[in-house]
Amino acid sequence: CALLPGAKRIASRLTISERNCLWTLPPLHRRILTTRFKNLLDKLWAQRCSPGAMLARLFYAHGRVCASHPWEVIVGFLTLTICLLSMGSAFLAGSKLCGWSPHCQMKEEDKGMDVVVMTVTRCMALLYVYHQFRVLYKLGSKYLIGIATIFTIFSSFVFSSSVVNLLEGDLSELKEALPFFLLLIDLSKAGLLAQFALSSSSQEEVRENIARGMAVLGPTITLDTIVETLVIGVGTLSGVKRLEELCCFACMSALVNYVVFMTFFPACLSLVLELSRDREEGRPVWQLSTLARVLQQEEEQKPNPVLQRVKMIMSAGLMLVHTHSRWMAGNPATHGPDPIASDTFAWGPYFQRWLAVSPEQLVLLVLASALAVKYIFFENREELELHLAQQSHPWEEKPCLGDSAAGADGSAGSRPSTPSTQPACPTEPRVDFVLGADDCWDMVDKGCQTEDNPQEEPDPEPRSLDECVAVLQGQDGARSLTDEEVLRLCEAQRLAAYRLEQAVGSALRGVSLRRRLLERQGAAPLEGLPFHGYDYTAVQGACCENVVGFLPVPVGIAGPLLLDGQQYHVPMATTEGCLVASTNRGCRALSMSGGAFSSVVQDGMTRGPVVKLPTAQQAAEVMRWLQNPEHFAQLKVAFDGTSRFARLQKLHTSIAARYLFIRFVSVTGDAMGMNMLSKGAEVALHRLQEVFPALQVISVSGNYCTDKKPTALNWIEGRGKSVVCEATVPARSETSHLSSGPLSLPELGLWLH
Repeated sequence: CALLPGAKRIASRLTISERNCLWTLPPLHRRILTTRFKNLLDKLWAQRCSPGAMLARLFYAHGRVCASHPWEVIVGFLTLTICLLSMGSAFLAGSKLCGWSPHCQMKEEDKGMDVVVMTVTRCMALLYVYHQFRVLYKLGSKYLIGIATIFTIFSSFVFSSSVVNLLEGDLSELKEALPFFLLLIDLSKAGLLAQFALSSSSQEEVRENIARGMAVLGPTITLDTIVETLVIGVGTLSGVKRLEELCCFACMSALVNYVVFMTFFPACLSLVLELSRDREEGRPVWQLSTLARVLQQEEEQKPNPVLQRVKMIMSAGLMLVHTHSRWMAGNPATHGPDPIASDTFAWGPYFQRWLAVSPEQLVLLVLASALAVKYIFFENREELELHLAQQSHPWEEKPCLGDSAAGADGSAGSRPSTPSTQPACPTEPRVDFVLGADDCWDMVDKGCQTEDNPQEEPDPEPRSLDECVAVLQGQDGARSLTDEEVLRLCEAQRLAAYRLEQAVGSALRGVSLRRRLLERQGAAPLEGLPFHGYDYTAVQGACCENVVGFLPVPVGIAGPLLLDGQQYHVPMATTEGCLVASTNRGCRALSMSGGAFSSVVQDGMTRGPVVKLPTAQQAAEVMRWLQNPEHFAQLKVAFDGTSRFARLQKLHTSIAARYLFIRFVSVTGDAMGMNMLSKGAEVALHRLQEVFPALQVISVSGNYCTDKKPTALNWIEGRGKSVVCEATVPARSETSHLSSGPLSLPELGLWLH
């Protein structure tokens, strides 16, 4: 699994209960599952060794390098861009357009068609860019918008530099080239890679997720760019001069987008998130709500193998077409008139055309103004209406507990007859990625929730007591009753308060109802006692009853304590100030002195019941009977049968007139074992009563038990585990760590004894 990411992801999706459930299956079923999983591993290994997997690993390594060294990649890319501007090229020198050249005239019909086509192209480019930014805006993250803006601006700069260089400094064609660049730019891929990075909680995870995103998106984008360039490049072979030039700009746009996305964008993304994290003092401000949605997007972005094969076949065919056409065409030495020298240009006509307002520019101005007005005045209209509605209904502004309440108990809030509590934060439109700040973060992210479940709508009128009793005795029980009806049943003593969790089928709801019941009975207010965010299923029937909440106690770590040659960190749950610190000083002093050494000299928990007999002679007879090894073996069988861990070792007896005190000593494993001994002692006494019917059990725990009582019996006989420890602490350690000395400590020990 460590070598196969697919298998590791499958195994990580199994919960602990599902993993444990696998080992409860019959051996035959386990072998079948093992065989199927082995086949899956073999299939994943074959996929890993396939060319596609090798290509994905190559892009993963490339993305890792770009994300790990952002400054080097950005500076190198800027250097190459500057070199591109400074180097001359005559690739398109012989095929310059006549658009703005005062020495070149176009036909009137060609000029009119060119104006219409370019106007439509520019409008489409403007609307397309607005649409892409609108989609990113709906995701709700300022980081996505900023990153996409950086990607667009830098790509436009590189593309403009390429156009200016290829046209030998002629800026006239930049106006015709930029719309094609904006039409072919794909911000969805950039946004998806940004989402991979934004799902991280640390800078190292940012680099890892960027590399994973490049491994997923890199092969697909590479193949798409090749196919796109070859398909558009067919237009350069048409023989129509204007079409050839536009197709050349489009091919250049696709290549520039690809180069910027594969080099500059990952480095810039890593650098921006690193700087934002530093600005927030180490807190990752970009983290998504969950990484599972990113994994879902990763699964959706996996390319279709059939479509990939079709694209490769198309690429091969188009490559043959281009090779044949270029080879047959020879050296295209004459594509038009000689390039006009830049020094013969007259700048006057250019400024006149810049200042003149043509119908084409008027259409673009109106469209841009309309989009700006829509964005400023109408973009957040739904949010404004929702905000006004919440102000008119302040009771609806209760922060949504949503996930935190459901996380404590999966069935909370699923009662058929009870109105469901919906979160106050907007839920539409629902997107796969929840970016940026959540409207409910101030309530959901708290460590302890102390408010009860908010209700947006009041409960319906409660039914009569007889109807509620009938529903309670039905199949669904109290699950079909509202909170008010359940409380009425408890007040009428038709439903015990300690059975609320079992009756309503939800531990969290049961605790909430018990709190409300106590408040009605005039008990102390429980506002300061939290109850949300706790797994009450581990408490029910195990360690606490009638639960109304929990108290979070801080846990400190003392140590390391060097004991018997091993180091131990000691957790201490306490609210006593300086307790952990003082214990830590003692651990440090012992560790600096070579540690402490311990020995367990005795192990046996005790329980001492007291019994009564009619006469003292009969009590003495029972005492002598217990001292017989054969009779002790009979009681041991009865005692040991009550537990897997409790094993009776010996009995201590003491008589006082007609009263007989019997002290059971037993090992209890790693547990303290008081309940084990109580149960075992009770069964052993029943066995003793079968032999002596006149024996009367006064108490399972008598004075001979010495449980929670100061007595010398526990010091002499021992109770539980008896341990002896020793340590040699040098004088310098006592002075430096314990603020004492070799003369003061013995004197203190003398007075303590």
